[in-house]
Amino acid sequence: MAAKPEYGNWVPKRLIYMSGFAGFVFSGLALVFWVLAVPAVLFFLVAAYFVYARHQFSLQGGKVQDRVWTLVLANLDWNGEGKALDIGCGNGALTIKLAKKHTKAQVTGIDYWGKRWEYSKSTCERNAEIEGVSERVTFQKASAVALPFDDGYFDAAVSNFVFHEVSDAKDKREVIREALRVVKKGGKFSFQDEFLVKQLFGDTEDLVETIKSWGISKVEFIQTRDADFIPRALKLPFMLGTIGIIRGEK
Repeated sequence: MAAKPEYGNWVPKRLIYMSGFAGFVFSGLALVFWVLAVPAVLFFLVAAYFVYARHQFSLQGGKVQDRVWTLVLANLDWNGEGKALDIGCGNGALTIKLAKKHTKAQVTGIDYWGKRWEYSKSTCERNAEIEGVSERVTFQKASAVALPFDDGYFDAAVSNFVFHEVSDAKDKREVIREALRVVKKGGKFSFQDEFLVKQLFGDTEDLVETIKSWGISKVEFIQTRDADFIPRALKLPFMLGTIGIIRGEK
């Protein structure tokens, strides 16, 4: 049986186990204090929601996770010649997708990895080998707020659902600015994140104008949360209800 890549799931199993366990605990306590049946039911409902979401994200289910990655590349207006960067590559899914789409490109994926996520550099490298792009793809550990590359080093850059997670940056707009720093003049970019959360990125119109003020020639915001393949139940704010794409040309 041929090996299959492992790209993980945006709903970790631990969320299901933790909420389900809490439901059982409160169910037991409800035998003594009946009022605790209410939180027991709520925790079981949360567990059921996470089971549903995990299935929808998976390739065996709704393939939503894969389609969200595809949105990033669909909004990257690049000819595929040169070097590209994927910021926050996780298990390498978007990095590898980019390399498979653009067969002449050299693609670098960076991530900080760590225990919080079920991702690793070794899994990225294994996935790249399975997908047949290991000769054109490299992975390295780095922080998105301090990329270890010279100004204008890449011809294109992508990122998906990462910038809001960079704890080293109080102002998440600075993570965008750092990403654009390493893109050459005339280079292309497509970044998908929770750009509709004003507490993180401010008003989207202001965000676009701010990016333009950095000397970026073309910037456009695309509201991707309304994509028809995303089920209504996954459009809640803590899932995919606040995502959009910032795309353009430096």
